Amino acid sequence: MRALVTGGGGFLGGAIARMLRERGDQVRSFSRGEYPHLARLGVEQCRGDLTDREALLGAARGCDIVFHVAAKAGVWGSYDEFHRPNVIGTQNVLAACTSLGISRLVFTSSPSVVFDGRDVEGGDESLPYPSRYHAHYPRTKALAERMVLAANSPALATVSLRPHLIWGPGDNHLVPRILARARAGKLRRIGSCPCLVDTVYVDNAAQAHLLAADRLTPGAALCGRAYFISNGEPIPLWEMVNRILAAADLAPVERSIPPWLAYVAGSLCESLWGWLGRKNEPPMTRFVARELATAHWFDISAARRDLGYQPEVTLEEGFRRLREWLSRSRI
Repeated sequence: MRALVTGGGGFLGGAIARMLRERGDQVRSFSRGEYPHLARLGVEQCRGDLTDREALLGAARGCDIVFHVAAKAGVWGSYDEFHRPNVIGTQNVLAACTSLGISRLVFTSSPSVVFDGRDVEGGDESLPYPSRYHAHYPRTKALAERMVLAANSPALATVSLRPHLIWGPGDNHLVPRILARARAGKLRRIGSCPCLVDTVYVDNAAQAHLLAADRLTPGAALCGRAYFISNGEPIPLWEMVNRILAAADLAPVERSIPPWLAYVAGSLCESLWGWLGRKNEPPMTRFVARELATAHWFDISAARRDLGYQPEVTLEEGFRRLREWLSRSRI
């Protein structure tokens, strides 16, 4: 097939593009930059912004399927900074599919779209969207996901995947941030509760997208539905952090602060950053404080059943690969 991957230059988008090319599919990437590693894979690259509908139409022309991976992530910024790429960008992707007769759309969402600040333990896809969000990212991703699922029809089969905390070699977000804060002496445990969390190794997340694509035909069980994607191996959050640190030969996190203090600090930081008009991310926000002090792991039996999803790379193997990559990189 001929696939368009929005955000093909990113961590997950790049893994999806690589796996598609490895099995012989033609791949086109739509990103804001040019990426040498995609060129080496034989991926055709189109540069543009998600808010540019005409550019998206040009990139999607001739494709059989779209993997809409690109998004504005993070916990800081104005609502418009998130709404334009995440909501308007998704509207443009849907419009391109409709205009060009593309019949399949795999959307990359996030479990944060159902996070209401409380523990999620073994949650499944019946979890509702909360009435209130603590950050613009989950709010705009939820709006986008709902549009994608509502667009499912006999002419356009859609599905939404919710991978949780993607990590592995090539990670340009989670792992580098943890290592940077640890080296700066700014990493603290939030509370002492051994809250379990799910994560997903990047190749497993990418494989889930390919499995969904191959089963995405009108009337199939997965059409118009969302699925949690993880390794299916929940572990205590700070054990996960410490194993990432160990892969870089760094000491584990030992110092901690109470959850209430982290939340207050997040509130104060948000107020100060807003008053100063600062664009960089504050050291703490209320959303992050809640995330780091709560359990969030999910029942992935629906993905196993409807997608045929089976995580192939275990946490143990993933950490081995991460250590090898970190030993070669300069992170």
